Amino acid sequence: MVQPAPKVQAFFDEATNTITYLVQDPQGRGAAVIDSVLDFDYASGRTDTRSADAVIAAITDQNLDLQWILETHVHADHLSAAPYIQERLGGKIGIGERITVVQDTFGKVFNEGTRFARDGSQFDRLFAEGDSLMIGQLRGEVLHTPGHTPACLTYVFGDAAFVGDTLFMPDFGTARCDFPGGSAEVMFDSVQKILALPDSTRIFVGHDYKAPGRDTFAWESTVGDQKSRNVHIGAGRRREDFVALRQARDATLAMPRLIIPSLQINMRAGHMPEAEDNGTSYLKVPLNGL
Repeated sequence: MVQPAPKVQAFFDEATNTITYLVQDPQGRGAAVIDSVLDFDYASGRTDTRSADAVIAAITDQNLDLQWILETHVHADHLSAAPYIQERLGGKIGIGERITVVQDTFGKVFNEGTRFARDGSQFDRLFAEGDSLMIGQLRGEVLHTPGHTPACLTYVFGDAAFVGDTLFMPDFGTARCDFPGGSAEVMFDSVQKILALPDSTRIFVGHDYKAPGRDTFAWESTVGDQKSRNVHIGAGRRREDFVALRQARDATLAMPRLIIPSLQINMRAGHMPEAEDNGTSYLKVPLNGL
């Protein structure tokens, strides 16, 4: 049975170049939010909810039933607003089952100790390859697409695939693979799963940085576009050539500006670290640890 095309609304956060998606069952009120953003000013340590509030307002204005708050992976460049949205509108928070690997890795980096659970229990649902979920009457399929991180997922609803950081727009390429647990070889294989979808499948990327020569931000392409034009992996690029290109590029990249707070919060499903005896939550900065 052919699935109907979901309605997709995009919310671009220029501070982190992140796109949050509101996905709706075209035949009903069911909806999901993918990769939400909690605004954060690193200099002051203050959070703000204006980006999440815009998504909440859209859901409320359209009288939608929020059923899922989905993460494509543990983001290293922005904080998740999943708990904030859930508190106001409900819905279950989901991520890939390999979150446990990410939690174990960065639990050690940040010396979290035994009080930090590394079993993914902070999330309501852990997805594996081949799992499915429903938004109203719209069925979604889960692809495990690691390489950027071990827990990366792609969610496919009808003719729309939400790929997180695995692919960017064709003129920008693919995501970095040099974080702990990342792998350019694994990334190549994951991209092949996505490119095996029908050519007309809409691809919605997690970030956009305006490739050289492009004046506007963009976040939607197709599988056909990616196959033919992706500057890193399109036009039939061989595995070994992609790996060499990706590793060379990664060697030139600095750490994301918000990686320290993002990892500590997002591996907790967007929750802040447990407050200390003065009622305040604190973040750690591991010196020479990343």
